[in-house]
Amino acid sequence: MIRKEPISMIMTTPVVTLTKNDSLEKAEHLFKKNHIRHIPIVENDKIIGMLSHNDILRLSFSDYAGDFDGDMDAPVYNMFSINHIMTRNVVTISSSNSIKDVAEIIASKEFHALPVISHKKLIGIVTTTDLIKYLLKQF
Repeated sequence: MIRKEPISMIMTTPVVTLTKNDSLEKAEHLFKKNHIRHIPIVENDKIIGMLSHNDILRLSFSDYAGDFDGDMDAPVYNMFSINHIMTRNVVTISSSNSIKDVAEIIASKEFHALPVISHKKLIGIVTTTDLIKYLLKQF
């Protein structure tokens, strides 16, 4: 294992993104279609927030038990927007950082995903799953 391997080796690209004006129905569709749990919210390729699948599940009045099979009632979607429920002030990491740097941030902050930026623009995302897959390749 090389200590300075760049994050670009394991980050996911292209990144599935949304805007703060997109609907929660669209967000739920993208989570299901792409089998992902985090979607950066962008404005002009710059990250302004992060939406997680758990953010959407918190709005639900039923217990999904962690699966993607149920659909949320339309009235709940109409009560909130992505802008209301997204996480703001998202911690990002530069594309010049190493995989070790990302692992340290994720472990210390208990994040599950970090957007990767270059010149203030979103270029990728790295998740705990990406890190685990990388570690498994080392064995």
